[in-house]
Amino acid sequence: MTTRESLDRAFDLRGTPRGTRDAYGWCISRYEGFFGRPASELGREDVETFLLHLVRERRLSPSTHNVYAAALRFVYGAALGRPEVTAGIPRRKTPMRLPMLLSPEQIARLLGAVASVAVRTVLMLAYGAGLRVGEACRLRVEDIDSRAMVLHIRHAKRGRARDVMLSPRLLEALRSYWRQRRPSGPWVFPAWSGEGTLSRRSVARGLRKAARRVGIDDRVTPHTLRHCFATQLLEQGVDLRTVQVLLGHGSMRSTLLYVHVTTARVRSVTSPLDRMPPLSTSAPTNR
Repeated sequence: MTTRESLDRAFDLRGTPRGTRDAYGWCISRYEGFFGRPASELGREDVETFLLHLVRERRLSPSTHNVYAAALRFVYGAALGRPEVTAGIPRRKTPMRLPMLLSPEQIARLLGAVASVAVRTVLMLAYGAGLRVGEACRLRVEDIDSRAMVLHIRHAKRGRARDVMLSPRLLEALRSYWRQRRPSGPWVFPAWSGEGTLSRRSVARGLRKAARRVGIDDRVTPHTLRHCFATQLLEQGVDLRTVQVLLGHGSMRSTLLYVHVTTARVRSVTSPLDRMPPLSTSAPTNR
């Protein structure tokens, strides 16, 4: 059995989502390509040599490096039945970076510059409902409940289905897109090829082009709009638990990141110095 067949078997048994399958498969193919041998013929020393190569020569970020390490743990632990090969392989520490944020005015300029109506509508779902770009791309027609004014998110990360609000402006954007594209089939955003749905890569590419047109940092990603959704809700006073549910976070720890970036909350806090009585001027002044 090839490594790919062993991986697919382990993926199917666990119901691993497509994104994880693709990422792990890519990482393992690079690992095997580095040595020119299948993973089944490699061992602990090879794993460490490869991971050190990623650090020292490739200079990968800690987060990307950790994806490779997770893929190696999976292939040896779940697919090949040799968990001892990767036992104790550490995760690299990733520095906490505050997400890029845009003002509502910047977002309006950015969305207005997106050429594709499909890409623009997906991005409006990210900003207007806090969806991950993959969730927006995989939205089904039946998931839009215009009577209850909610979106049913069924294809969520780790299978956590949830309902999110459907704002009147977002509903109008979806209807406008529908009138222009008239997509057939179950998907709201089918791929032009007719196979599957609009890809995350296409959405990211369309967003970068729009950012360049309006002079906004083109490092902006579709996830930036989800960050803006969460941060602006907190600035409006929406409680943290509600934001967690809307984002589909399994842990409050993920949502707590946004507390650090809500500048309106920071500005609203009164310093203890401002609550202190006026200073007495009776003490002599040293010159």
